[in-house]
Amino acid sequence: MKRGIVAVALTGWLALPPLRGLADDAPVPAQELRLAAGRSAVIDFPTDVARISTSNPEVVDAVAVSLREVLLHARNLGSATVVVWTKNGGRAFYQVSVEPNLEPIRELLRKTFPGENIQVQATRDSLSLTGRVSSAAVAERAAALVAPHAKTVVNHLEIAPNGPDPQVLLRVRFAELNRSALEALGANLVSTGALNTPGSVTTGQFPSPRASQLEGTIPGRLEGTQSSFSISDTLNVFAFRPDLNLAAFIRALESRGLLQILAEPNLVTTNGKEASFLVGGEFPIPVVQGGANVGAVTIQFREFGIRLTFLPQITPHQTIKMMVRPEVSTIDMANALVFSGFTIPALATRRMETNVELAPRQSFVIAGLIDDRVTETLAKVPGLADIPLLGALFRSRQQNRSKTELVVIVSPEITHPLEAGQPLPGPEMPKEFLPPLTKPSARGGPAAPSRKAAAGRKGNR
Repeated sequence: MKRGIVAVALTGWLALPPLRGLADDAPVPAQELRLAAGRSAVIDFPTDVARISTSNPEVVDAVAVSLREVLLHARNLGSATVVVWTKNGGRAFYQVSVEPNLEPIRELLRKTFPGENIQVQATRDSLSLTGRVSSAAVAERAAALVAPHAKTVVNHLEIAPNGPDPQVLLRVRFAELNRSALEALGANLVSTGALNTPGSVTTGQFPSPRASQLEGTIPGRLEGTQSSFSISDTLNVFAFRPDLNLAAFIRALESRGLLQILAEPNLVTTNGKEASFLVGGEFPIPVVQGGANVGAVTIQFREFGIRLTFLPQITPHQTIKMMVRPEVSTIDMANALVFSGFTIPALATRRMETNVELAPRQSFVIAGLIDDRVTETLAKVPGLADIPLLGALFRSRQQNRSKTELVVIVSPEITHPLEAGQPLPGPEMPKEFLPPLTKPSARGGPAAPSRKAAAGRKGNR
């Protein structure tokens, strides 16, 4: 009889083949049996059974159900040795190992991960997973699935090598619309001798003429007295009446402007990896040190400009789920801070963060980031500005309006690396960048292009 291993994995009773050749002097080698916990097996003998012994009744229970049949019942996990003596003097040895019932676990793995090669082996207190799976996520999920069925799970699953990860190309367009309007109204009055009095009246907001020369006699006389004024700015409306000795300078100005700034960055990153983009610069900030170097000033740099950060994730539906965080910041000198002789500028920042899911080549727009500012300056001459009707000549007003709107357009798409042998993409020139190289003609005529240059020109076409 040859030594072998008999694995029991079927429900119910299992009848083992009868043992042949149990003679009085014939040595009987031990057989190895594997039973699932709670299962039974029946062993048939060619001769009558005399005695039965088991080394661990708590693991394996052996009972003679007839003169030639022995029933083995697996109770608990472990191993035991069963010895059977026959009436003719023969002996049979069985090394019985009781293992967990793995068939429900195998069925669960087959249904949960169809198409994956996952094998389960068991020892006394642990389960071992072997085979090859398609990804690390499948291996982790398989180990978590069988963890409640054993104290310890040993994960020996191999990860099948995959091809290159898909890459995501993000096309972003930043458009900033800046509308500004300026309205100014003011008047300066100058008298070169009206009512026998030279002088000027101004609110001080706009440049006014200044008296540069004034000549008179003592005692004062009107005849021969001269006054002169230096005109620094005629504003945009100027009138002078010599017969009245009166001049008026009026500023009535209204201006409007439109500014559009556009940036189109393109970012490429692999699936699940973050990418960032910054167009701008850095400005220095003085920082006062403490501790041993108290009072010392060091310089740190702060970034500003157009910044974009995004994290793409390709879903099983071939859509792109991504987190997008665009930011636009500019230096604001109007709110700058002066500290210890240093001028520290402020930052005007517009920032947004969102999570979207798009199909390739679809786009979404982030708009509505509006910065609307109105600045109005009013100056007047006390008393004179409150005179009805004429008081408008002694008041000046300047109003500055600015309205800025930021629009961000994002378009993702899935890209793949070029295969070997594919031509590399290059920039498309609307016209030939440089003229071809030419060789001087032997006859002094126009130079003829070289063969290499002619071939290159033909390729450009």
